[in-house]
Amino acid sequence: MLAALAASLLWPASAQTPAAQAAKPLKVVVLGDSLTAGLGLPAAAAFPARLQKALKLKGIETEMVNAGVSGDTTSGGRDRLDWSVPQGTDALILELGANDALRGIEPKVTRAALTDILTRLKARGIPVLLCGMVAPPNYGADYAARFNAIYPDLAQTFQVPLYPFFLEGVASDAKLNQPDGLHPTAEGVDAIVRNIQPTVEAFLTTLVRQRG
Repeated sequence: MLAALAASLLWPASAQTPAAQAAKPLKVVVLGDSLTAGLGLPAAAAFPARLQKALKLKGIETEMVNAGVSGDTTSGGRDRLDWSVPQGTDALILELGANDALRGIEPKVTRAALTDILTRLKARGIPVLLCGMVAPPNYGADYAARFNAIYPDLAQTFQVPLYPFFLEGVASDAKLNQPDGLHPTAEGVDAIVRNIQPTVEAFLTTLVRQRG
């Protein structure tokens, strides 16, 4: 009798466990440069914080980790990957390459660094949303063609979702950028979030479904 009573008392708690786990926020690391770090903006206006808030309004609970380092290249991101992406990370948004393009770094170097990052994350079982970057025109058409091909090529190779251009709709709008012309204002960050949000929602929804 006591055993039966104990079982009846314990059953509701165990039955609620999957629901409780489902409600646990997804831990999402955003690995990037100053566009992620939020250079020139308060922390609450940086991309990861604004994206987390926008997703919450859609009923998607996340813990966005801002792993942006201003000035970082793809090689820099690779070198700090292990400590920037802790155990327990559910997913990663990869936003690197703007500084490579601005500095005219050889596209082979950029491709190799991103390949290494994606290979190591795949080995750890961490799903990735890859954010593309576009080379500025001042290095010429050949450089731009080789650089711009990196992101779609890697997305296909590693079978990861791709958001083609992180600064889509913002890069060419002076009203959405700080005086340096390179870094978004708070309004610019919100524009980036609005544009990328459907892609992020699809990415995270697929992840949740796969994990059952």
